[in-house]
Amino acid sequence: MKSYSYIIVFLTALSAIFSCSENEKKELLAEDDFVRSADISFLPLIEREGTTFYNNGVPQDMITTLKSYGCNTVRIRLWKNPTDQQSGMAEVQILAQRARAAGMKVWLTVHYSDSWADPGAQTIPAEWQGLSFNALQSAVAAYTSQIITEIDPDIIQIGNETNDGFLWPQGRLTQNEAQFIELLSAASSTIRNQSPTTKIMLHFAGIDAAEWFFNKVSEIDYDYIGLSYYPMYHGKNLTTLKNLINLLGVTHSKQVLIAETAYPFTFGYNDLTNNIVGSQDQIIRTIPATSEGQLAYMNAIRDLVESSTYGAGFSYWGGEWVAFRGPQATNGSSYENQALYNFENQALPVMSAFNLR
Repeated sequence: MKSYSYIIVFLTALSAIFSCSENEKKELLAEDDFVRSADISFLPLIEREGTTFYNNGVPQDMITTLKSYGCNTVRIRLWKNPTDQQSGMAEVQILAQRARAAGMKVWLTVHYSDSWADPGAQTIPAEWQGLSFNALQSAVAAYTSQIITEIDPDIIQIGNETNDGFLWPQGRLTQNEAQFIELLSAASSTIRNQSPTTKIMLHFAGIDAAEWFFNKVSEIDYDYIGLSYYPMYHGKNLTTLKNLINLLGVTHSKQVLIAETAYPFTFGYNDLTNNIVGSQDQIIRTIPATSEGQLAYMNAIRDLVESSTYGAGFSYWGGEWVAFRGPQATNGSSYENQALYNFENQALPVMSAFNLR
């Protein structure tokens, strides 16, 4: 009799699911809001140079593979006027459209620079050199508006690893704090006014001084705290990272994402470009540089984020950056041993870290 009751309850629930409206079904699907992302910004360049990716031995578009493993968001960097158009507006538009066609969300990392922006370099775009501060504010607002119009991302990151601000020297935090806040506000208010549903992220690299930084930007209207975390740069204690996520979440009432992370599956190399990670002292002692270790690391990152009340997701950086120019290339990849693919461009077990749980 007890079993029969369970069957009736199960069939009733099943019937309710199948009888719900299309909108209700969409709402059920929308509950999968834990961000499981991969940054695939190099993909257009790598594809142009003839690289083929494989999944279970079969050639497959990387975006299709990511989606099949449960990745629900792609992260893409955007540069203002890059000299070779790589990561420029036109390229990013196309890549964003491909991601959306595959059923994934788009997270834009807007560098507000013509090339790499990070804690050591936040070079103002050449087009904006010499502008007065008021004119620079207007340029930031206009460019941000253009991004929303032309790409309409689900998540937009105002700057990349802005530990000491961006758009130097006008927006350098340690030199011109008030101007940095005004520039952030110009971008944030533009996004809110034009696209209220777009999530806004502010991004800091590391653990040290993260609390200081997010206290400085507390008056900005934004949704997500983004952190870069790489063991070789930011320490090897995952408990410290988890504690920081909880602290920042509680202090600022924000959701927190690991916006960048990666881990090696080997210390070997597949081209002659020097790799960033290549020795045991650069990684966590208890997690080896093997395909199993790479997966274990990502599962550990996911678990600590997911277990926090304030954890909202993670993004893997450089997963597409295989040795795409061949074994003799000195201008190839410094990251092939941390990619989501092995040296034969086969998808690695780490892909399962994206699975919907």
